[in-house]
Amino acid sequence: MNVLVPVDGSDCSMRALDFGIEFANRYDADIDVVHFTDVQGEDTESLMDRVRAELEDADIESGTSVAVDVHLADFKASNRIGKNINEMVESEGYDHVVMGHHGTGRVGSFILGSAAKTVLESGDVPVTTVP
Repeated sequence: MNVLVPVDGSDCSMRALDFGIEFANRYDADIDVVHFTDVQGEDTESLMDRVRAELEDADIESGTSVAVDVHLADFKASNRIGKNINEMVESEGYDHVVMGHHGTGRVGSFILGSAAKTVLESGDVPVTTVP
């Protein structure tokens, strides 16, 4: 089984990473972690170093990557991130996605969009959301 865990550095995405690590250990799954951004900088490297440290502490060998998408600066970037995740799931053959969900509510979701909602609605693979 191959599990994808997208992270953005928020508390809920880091809880999703912890859950994804436990999930991978329990089901002997491979886990990959990805961060989507429009500009790769020090903050991005700091986040991915934190992710790598958590994976190392859990004694998990994992792929970690940063995907740069210049279109993320557009309105409703979270919808674009959701589409990027879905494209990655399809192209790389992931079996499960574990991701954080900010719980922005109906109004916030309408105005800001929701990456988790986009991935959930695709129905391509099972998705576990962590608040």
